Amino acid sequence: MKRATIARWLAGCAVAVPWIAAGQVKGDLGKFEYESSCAICHGMEGKGDGPWPFATMGSPPVADLTTLARRNGGRFPFQRVYETIDGRSPVRAHGPSDMPVWGSRYRTMNPDAYFEAPYDPEAYVRTRILALTEYVYRLQAK
Repeated sequence: MKRATIARWLAGCAVAVPWIAAGQVKGDLGKFEYESSCAICHGMEGKGDGPWPFATMGSPPVADLTTLARRNGGRFPFQRVYETIDGRSPVRAHGPSDMPVWGSRYRTMNPDAYFEAPYDPEAYVRTRILALTEYVYRLQAK
């Protein structure tokens, strides 16, 4: 009898804990991606003032991401930003398109980079790129 009670309690926890925890998760995937891959050069606010001292060696100054819309006639260049992140639109300071500074983080060419996950690696990468692109949109100066 006692074992059955413990088993029911454990089964209840197995169902309840993830459900409760899911309601408490407050994250911003775009911000996380930005802080993990971009802020080192572009700065926490996207103004091009990040702490990486070698970001501009032999390159033009680091771009101020907060003025992308302004520099594009008031429209945020969503596709260009997306393609810059995924490596299709080359930026010299980011490195070659086959190995930008963030490596395989936003590429599906290397399936080992995503370990054997129970989801589609391409969909996962696209979601991360979209979240990051949307976050850069939120950084735009008003």
